[in-house]
Amino acid sequence: MDIKDIPAAASPWHAGELAMQRSVGVAERMADIGKRVIRDHLLDQHRAFYPLLPFVVLGAVDPDGQPWATLRAGHPGFLQSPDPQTLRVAIPRDFSDPAERGMEDGDGIGLLGIDPRNRRRNRMNGVLRRVTESSFDISVVHSYGNCPQYIQLRTPEFTREPEIASPRPVISLTALDDRARDIIAKADTFFVASSHTPETGPRQVDVSHRGGKAGFVRVGDDGVLTVPDFPGNLFFNTLGNLHLNPRAGLVFIDFASGDMLQLAGTVEILLDAPELATFQGADRLWRFTPQRIVHRPEALPLRLAFQPDGWSPSLLKTGSWDAASGLPPEP
Repeated sequence: MDIKDIPAAASPWHAGELAMQRSVGVAERMADIGKRVIRDHLLDQHRAFYPLLPFVVLGAVDPDGQPWATLRAGHPGFLQSPDPQTLRVAIPRDFSDPAERGMEDGDGIGLLGIDPRNRRRNRMNGVLRRVTESSFDISVVHSYGNCPQYIQLRTPEFTREPEIASPRPVISLTALDDRARDIIAKADTFFVASSHTPETGPRQVDVSHRGGKAGFVRVGDDGVLTVPDFPGNLFFNTLGNLHLNPRAGLVFIDFASGDMLQLAGTVEILLDAPELATFQGADRLWRFTPQRIVHRPEALPLRLAFQPDGWSPSLLKTGSWDAASGLPPEP
């Protein structure tokens, strides 16, 4: 039987992921890989990994169906795995964060544990079980390791106790202002949340890392963001979700100030954009149109200092928008 004849229910991948894998001719190979690497529990190495982290990336979907990406911080040990099926997250509620509205008991949630000191990461999604107003459990649905590509090395340091809220007010925007554009223009990292709802079972939420040379996200005059999609693990968790449901949430962080810029909007995936001929390393592009913009100054209670020689070696294989604009398109 050809992979295109296998129903999504019999595959480790859902229909959107399968569609993206087929677009690059890897669906048959990924069917076997997925069965081997995607688990319904945390491995012991990941259970030991999470308590080492000073922050975690979360993806949540609010009651209106809009995904949001966010970062939450705590002293190492705020993440614990009491058993292989559970990750406990000890953080207080923070309703200045638009993602908080998607963190109620029974909600689907995505999580990315990432250590910027050594590029280790684990990705998982599951169902949130609210324990108290200052903690929740995640019942694991999917868990797997991620490769270290495109991660810049940084050293985290707390500037205040993590449970203390930012002293500065939240800024809601109808369009990107100069400060928001500056954060995006200087970013070498952001995170994206997406989701899909299977025919049976809870909504599945994903949050993933995107990295590139500083300025790898282009901001148009109209406020639309264009993102090069570089080679990865071929899982297509994010783009597979967006193939089925174009709503996404992005978060950019100014690691020097702790400012967080959270964007909610829709995505268009571009498989054959003209810019692909000149943007080194990009396999495809996607465009994000923001519809809600939340700037939270000093929301992150830690700073992440760039390490000497901290650029990911993977970036040697990628270009930039400036370089692409100076090259003629291929005939």
